[in-house]
Amino acid sequence: MVAYTFFFTELNPFSQWYPCTFTVGAHTFSCAEQYMMYGKAMLFADAAVAAEVLAAAHPRDHKALGRKVKPYDEAVWRAHRLQIVKAGNHAKFTQNAELLAQLRATRDTLLVEASPYDKIWGIGLAATDPRAQDPAQWKGQNLLGKVLTELRDELLTTGQGGWSSALQVGHHTVALNEPRRKQRKQT
Repeated sequence: MVAYTFFFTELNPFSQWYPCTFTVGAHTFSCAEQYMMYGKAMLFADAAVAAEVLAAAHPRDHKALGRKVKPYDEAVWRAHRLQIVKAGNHAKFTQNAELLAQLRATRDTLLVEASPYDKIWGIGLAATDPRAQDPAQWKGQNLLGKVLTELRDELLTTGQGGWSSALQVGHHTVALNEPRRKQRKQT
């Protein structure tokens, strides 16, 4: 039987809205949601919205600004959104030791965003809903939970330094540095 770690609300460290500081490149972010919406704006080369996202103080504002990105193409966003969210969460957890310990403590569970409102990043159900115990009854995709579970497993396997959070984005392109592999010494 699969064990689940349910999370929801900005009070939970696995939430995109959880307040924590991390730096990627020249920018310091206040939460993973800010990074996500900045990455979204940069993916579509919308420098104006990207600057507004960086200046905004609350995740609610970051989310609203992310909806203003132009030109926007849903297919392009779907192709790159998981990479962007993963890169932001890599930086969030590897730059905050207490958060990393909490993520590692979920070992052998599937992380589940139990948002009754979100059917893309969450399961569309509250953790208290009996249907939350059965993935076949989930109304949502749980994309955030899947990304965090994958990231956690990679960090447990490769250690803290396995991924680079450097995210290079541009008009319809995104490049996430893949896990670094140990190189053998040449003799």
